[in-house]
Amino acid sequence: MTFVLFDTCIVMDLMQKREPFFDDAQRLFLAVANRRIKGCLTAKSVLDIYYLLYRANHSGEEIKKSLVALLKLFEILDTTAVDCRKAVLSGVSDFEEAVMAETALRERVDCIVTRNLRDFRNAAIRVLEPAGLIAEIYRETV
Repeated sequence: MTFVLFDTCIVMDLMQKREPFFDDAQRLFLAVANRRIKGCLTAKSVLDIYYLLYRANHSGEEIKKSLVALLKLFEILDTTAVDCRKAVLSGVSDFEEAVMAETALRERVDCIVTRNLRDFRNAAIRVLEPAGLIAEIYRETV
């Protein structure tokens, strides 16, 4: 089973029903729920998701319910000091994305799904846009 690290933008596309990205995000979440792929998030992404949802909704209790569901669906990866050290030296210019890529590499994730391919340029891990991952998921099951 493909092990996929979801970038924050994909989660926010689903949770905030952002168009035109919602449908692809929903298909990816369904792929995780239906065990076609194994989904994960970094712990930092969970914090960012809470912050962004709180800024938009100001409803802490409702957001916590959403996070409980998210934490049941996705594995959460911890970032280590080694990930940060390697990220500084990596060829990825965006430090936050470099840390995510290093965490994914250490955890043996197969790929990262994001809408921001540019931010992951020179990453030592495969990075796909949602449509590309969806095509792979359903090509494998046909």
